[in-house]
Amino acid sequence: SMKRLILTLAVALSALCAIETQAQTMCLHPWQGKRIAYFGDSITDPRVKAGNTKWWSLLSEWLQATSYCYAVSGRQWNDIPRQTDALMKEHGQDVDAILIFIGTNDYNHAIPLGEWYDVEERDVTFTQKGQVKTEKRMHRQMAMDDKTYRGRINIAMQKIKQLYPTKQVVLLTPIHRAFFASGEKNIQPDELYPNALGLWIDDYIDAVKQAGNIWAVPVIDLHAVCGLYPLLDEHAQFFSRADTDRLHPNDAGYNRIAKTVYYQLLALPCTF
Repeated sequence: SMKRLILTLAVALSALCAIETQAQTMCLHPWQGKRIAYFGDSITDPRVKAGNTKWWSLLSEWLQATSYCYAVSGRQWNDIPRQTDALMKEHGQDVDAILIFIGTNDYNHAIPLGEWYDVEERDVTFTQKGQVKTEKRMHRQMAMDDKTYRGRINIAMQKIKQLYPTKQVVLLTPIHRAFFASGEKNIQPDELYPNALGLWIDDYIDAVKQAGNIWAVPVIDLHAVCGLYPLLDEHAQFFSRADTDRLHPNDAGYNRIAKTVYYQLLALPCTF
């Protein structure tokens, strides 16, 4: 009958609406409307006018997120504890996630890589086949040397993990870098040269990736996935000045970084 047909159609329509609503919920970006803190250097510092925008301000716009930026031009990994303190002082626990994008200045200033761990022999007690035994074994603990790159990362990550144990923390690797000069007092060769210690930018990139495993934090490998390659003239269009600044992205470069981070963050929870 007509009544039964109308009822069947109504049920079907209701089911379709439910599926559509569910799909919309599922497709909502997990970082939508959240509070995100940004730590870093000149590539994130809003006072550095390489373009009219910044990668994180684009991200904020697309996500309708609240942004707290503590990045300062020229800073290295040893500044991250200070940026962490500033966030804690101003916002306490009222933040959902922290994104850390730093390291290119450590490379440029030839900070030694150092070690992740200090290793020494210690006595350890354990049970074997029902018997309690004690023997000497090597023991490692985090190296906390602020004169080395790995030590600085350890110091920063321990502090963040202690102050913000319930928050999402994401590391971003530094991007490729080519020639930069802001005057005679600040000339930086491209990454085809090692730094003054003979270390390549790759060594500093790899350390950030290793830190993800060591400190149980996700890493977005921007060095690889954002596609920016300033060593080629064709990519100068993404950087501040083709002749003197292929270190800082311009609006087009920031847009590419922001889009990349936006999609990478889809795979990560913002809150737990």
